[in-house]
Amino acid sequence: MSSHTETSSFLQTLTGRLPTKKLFHEELALQWVVCSGSVREAALQQAWFFFELMVKSMVHHLYFADKLDAPRKNRFPERFMDDIAALVSTIASDIVSRFQKDTEMIERLNTSLAFFLNDLLSVMDRGFVFSLIKAYYKQVSSKLYSLLNPSTLVSLRLDFLRIVCSHEHYVTLNLPCSLLTPPASPSPSVSSATSQSSGFSTNVQDQKIANMFELSVPFRQQHYLAGLVLTELAVILDPDAEGLFGLHKKVINMVHNLLSSHDSDPRYADPQVKARVATLYLPLIGVIMESVPQLYDFTESHNQRGRPSCTAAEDYESEGGSMISQTVAMAIAGTSVPQLARPSSFLLTSTTSRQHSTFSAESSRNLLICLLWVLKNADESVLQKWFTDLSVLQLNRLLDLLYLCVSCFEYKGKKVFERMNSLTFKKSKDMRAKLEEAILGSIGARQEMVRRSRGQLERSPSGSAFGSQENLRWRKDMTHWRQNTEKLDKSRAEIEHEALIDGNLATEANLIILDTLEIIVQTVSMTESKESILGGVLKVLLHSMACNQSALYLQHCFATQRALVSKFPELLFEEETEQCADLCLRLLRHCSSSISTIRSHASASLYLLMRQNFEIGNNFARVKMQVTMSLSSLVGTSQNFNEEFLRRSLKTILTYAEEDLELRETTFPDQVQDLVFNLHMILSDTVKMKEHQEDPEMLIDLMYRIAKGYQNSPDLRLTWLQNMAGKHSERSNHAESAQCLVHSAALVAEYLSMLEDRKYLPVGCVTFQNISSNVLEESAVSDDVVSPDEEGICSGKYFTEAGLVGLLEQAAASFSMAGMYEAVNEVYKILIPIHEANRDAKKLATIHGKLQEAFSKIVHQDGKRMFGTYFRVGFYGTKFGDLDEQEFVYKEPAITKLAEISHRLEGFYGERFGEDVVEVIKDSNPVDKCKLDANKAYIQITYVEPYFDTYEMKDRITYFDKNYNLRRFMYCTPFTLDGRAHGELHEQFKRKTILTTSHAFPYIKTRINVIHKEEKKTQELAFATHQDPADPKMLQMVLQGSVGTTVNQGPLEVAQVFLSEIPNDPKLFRHHNKLRLCFKDFTKRCEDALRKNKSLIGPDQKEYQRELERNYHRLKEALQPLINRKIPQLYKAVLPTTCHRSFYTL
Repeated sequence: MSSHTETSSFLQTLTGRLPTKKLFHEELALQWVVCSGSVREAALQQAWFFFELMVKSMVHHLYFADKLDAPRKNRFPERFMDDIAALVSTIASDIVSRFQKDTEMIERLNTSLAFFLNDLLSVMDRGFVFSLIKAYYKQVSSKLYSLLNPSTLVSLRLDFLRIVCSHEHYVTLNLPCSLLTPPASPSPSVSSATSQSSGFSTNVQDQKIANMFELSVPFRQQHYLAGLVLTELAVILDPDAEGLFGLHKKVINMVHNLLSSHDSDPRYADPQVKARVATLYLPLIGVIMESVPQLYDFTESHNQRGRPSCTAAEDYESEGGSMISQTVAMAIAGTSVPQLARPSSFLLTSTTSRQHSTFSAESSRNLLICLLWVLKNADESVLQKWFTDLSVLQLNRLLDLLYLCVSCFEYKGKKVFERMNSLTFKKSKDMRAKLEEAILGSIGARQEMVRRSRGQLERSPSGSAFGSQENLRWRKDMTHWRQNTEKLDKSRAEIEHEALIDGNLATEANLIILDTLEIIVQTVSMTESKESILGGVLKVLLHSMACNQSALYLQHCFATQRALVSKFPELLFEEETEQCADLCLRLLRHCSSSISTIRSHASASLYLLMRQNFEIGNNFARVKMQVTMSLSSLVGTSQNFNEEFLRRSLKTILTYAEEDLELRETTFPDQVQDLVFNLHMILSDTVKMKEHQEDPEMLIDLMYRIAKGYQNSPDLRLTWLQNMAGKHSERSNHAESAQCLVHSAALVAEYLSMLEDRKYLPVGCVTFQNISSNVLEESAVSDDVVSPDEEGICSGKYFTEAGLVGLLEQAAASFSMAGMYEAVNEVYKILIPIHEANRDAKKLATIHGKLQEAFSKIVHQDGKRMFGTYFRVGFYGTKFGDLDEQEFVYKEPAITKLAEISHRLEGFYGERFGEDVVEVIKDSNPVDKCKLDANKAYIQITYVEPYFDTYEMKDRITYFDKNYNLRRFMYCTPFTLDGRAHGELHEQFKRKTILTTSHAFPYIKTRINVIHKEEKKTQELAFATHQDPADPKMLQMVLQGSVGTTVNQGPLEVAQVFLSEIPNDPKLFRHHNKLRLCFKDFTKRCEDALRKNKSLIGPDQKEYQRELERNYHRLKEALQPLINRKIPQLYKAVLPTTCHRSFYTL
């Protein structure tokens, strides 16, 4: 320590004046111990100065006494060491007793003491210094017992430990190269009899391995400082520890910074040395495993990780059987918190009934980085031996942790990197601050002295006495000159550099995860419980394939996947069939990658998957079906996959099959060729789908046609129905999405009824008729075409009872979002018997709660619900291709105006064909194609209303009834005989056209073909009068149009035009007379209608009734002469016949 020699002359002068030749540091320690009152208080206020002075004097003495090379135990007399011990003990006592009153002073005193002990580790016996640390810990721990809120004192202890552990020889102090066989114990209170024998002897090997991974007595004796660090971490992260939640970030950062310093230290660059360093942190794996429920959930909402149930108490050791004495554990750990007495810190307690506080994203990420560092650098053989001792539940928890790591370190890309930093990880604005912290924490007390002389600018800006920035010498962002020059936005180069670092970290993290998975596979491959563990391994592997990964990682990942499938084929094809489907989907997605190496590896993996499946059962029906389903799902949902690259990969697979000499004589090459042909067909459909990506109706029609083509393949039809449901949901067509799910459920029910005979399950499609009349099209084809128990058929996860329940629950949710609460009831009528049969009271309670909610909404929203508006749309012109001369009924959102749909369709097809080519036909008359321009595209749009026969109205009572299961629609068209739409009254005609669609609305499409047209006349007034139950609104509307018309062309105008004169042509006599009788009947009907209306109205409409009656009497008076005028010629012909008949009757 040459920096201390500057004070040598002063010390020589000072010691020279002492007549007894006493050493300065010894006298200073003695006087400090025995002083009291104001002198002692002043010394405590400036403790940092006296500690620095004492250390410098000690080093100076060693130098001049030539004791720097002497054994540490012989460097200082025992009396001086006793004084130091007494001094540390009294100062620790001051810290414990006064930390709540003199917060700032105690913080400085605590930090100064820590730096003092840090420096003592360089000059005194380390065992003695460890005993000083233990004495400090003992006093702090005893105080913690009586505190309700221990966080302040624990924070002080963390600061103390962080400074002590910043020693430059921290790793050496922990004895990383020795086995768990304590030498002379650093703590005299612990007997060496508790140590284990050295070496990897057979009888103690298992216990020795276990001790390396636990905060056990041997571990904490051998690796003293590391044991304290990990103990602090375990205590603070323990969910049962009260009042310590605010310290999570602080303790995690302490461990993270320690590992960062080890990783960047050139002394530990050698892998073998680094493995020894990692040995100091092996218990960290167990601590983090125990904290899994508290970690921030980095996974997406649609890809939730399933944490294993932790209720199997028999998988854990009880605390009562602990091999560690409570007092011994406390003595070694230096703490009295009882949770530390667990023999295995990672052994889990039941988490099902406990609420956990979740760590922040930054803390969780740092903790997972620490985990990966240990897994990367630890000795592989040691890890493998430890994994052998773990139970299935513990291994699954480790796999769950690795799954979370994949999500945490997924590469997000440059575009979202800046936003990701600000929202999730909140990196520091000034990276130099961290460098200063590392420097200050690792060199010694000299920086502390510099820091103190800076006016204590290092205090946390938040005002906290224990802020995380307490050891920085200055904060540049707090000065005035810094504020104006602070860059708020990162440059493009900085963002790219950070994205590059993030990408490298993602690759490194995933490669570590992959290596760990390999070790786990090697460990469990020979055990009986390998199936459940290998399933978890495959889950992590598939999840990593689904995330954004580098080409380097994917090459290794595919190699691991191929090895796993090759070694354990039954895992995929028998145990984890759902994961087989997921694997096919992941491989196909990577087969469409733009990077050739990834395509090559993915193609090889997919081919070997097929080959393995074929070799097991001489066919690969399951993989064949799942590959086809995966591609169908991929093209139906993925927006960015490349069809051309996928075709190249399929060609590669075909080449593999043709050149595979071992299987050339089998049917395998032909089956691969059939599969590739089917996949090419799907890709062709995909090309069409891309063409119509902006035309939602055409896109759904195409998907509908593809699904129709898979009528004989239930798995694939189900896939496409779900693709359609997804597309409808994206466009908020919830009713149509629900119908897709109902059709899916009906399809599943149809095949389940063939597979299993369970009375509580629906008997095929027939059960679903009350939900929709369309579902009968899901009826299974004859058994000789498709057998549900055939290999590969109906093997998907939905062709189970649980799958059926899931589809129905999704359908109910979609119906609810569409406001069709009556349909929700019908869905639950199918679900309730299933849950009743399974005695699932919880599900039944949920369903009945949702039913109550649905029926309440029906009551409260009465008269306020609107389901849709319907339009007839006709396409005319060769430019429309298949749509030419096709008529559809379109279902549009409620309150859609004719102008809106007209503008939408005209705009869309105008953009496609050219604005001057598309023309909207303004009327609703039949279109004569001969009169149309062959070079143009014509669209005819007409508003239509649901139409019901009289007998139907008895069953269609509510608004929902009148807007559900609709197949017939009506519109009225005015016309004249000469072709014009409108003319004089005597020339005017009206045509009612009734359209019938191929399926009922709502359907799995929003437009349905018109299959039938008819014209129909109705007696509106008579219908309105005799309607049962009576509809006052309808009756008044018809009455108003009959007797209350204010326009010229009302009923009176019609009578005056056609009945004022008797026609000259005798051929018209009968028509004239028929019209006269019609008007006579008309007046009678009006009178009946007025009488009916009078009985229906309330007091507020009496004046309106009187006005209608006055109008009626005026109309009747005006019509009377016209009605009573008969044509004599008609009645003369009838008289003789009447007389003749009378004569005979006499």
